Amino acid sequence: MPKMTTGERPGLKLVKVGAAGIDIGSKMHMAAVDPARTDTPVRAFGTFTQDLHDLADWFKACGVTSVAMESTGVYWIPAYEILEQRGFEVILVVKV
Repeated sequence: MPKMTTGERPGLKLVKVGAAGIDIGSKMHMAAVDPARTDTPVRAFGTFTQDLHDLADWFKACGVTSVAMESTGVYWIPAYEILEQRGFEVILVVKV
């Protein structure tokens, strides 16, 4: 079976233009944006303050306006605060 990109998969439709997602971790955050916006749609970022500002800069460069992230322990708090301060709509997803 040939490899398909996200844009070629039937049944997937764009819901929110400018959205991104972050998988929050204790040592690293994995961030993903729309593959049409950059050559590298998934990137890893550290968890220190400068890393989070770099993440926000990358999101801005990719035209991101809203970010969804999981609420892993307390590790999401600094990312949430910095992204919110930088003007992003931040959506916290809680696993129940």
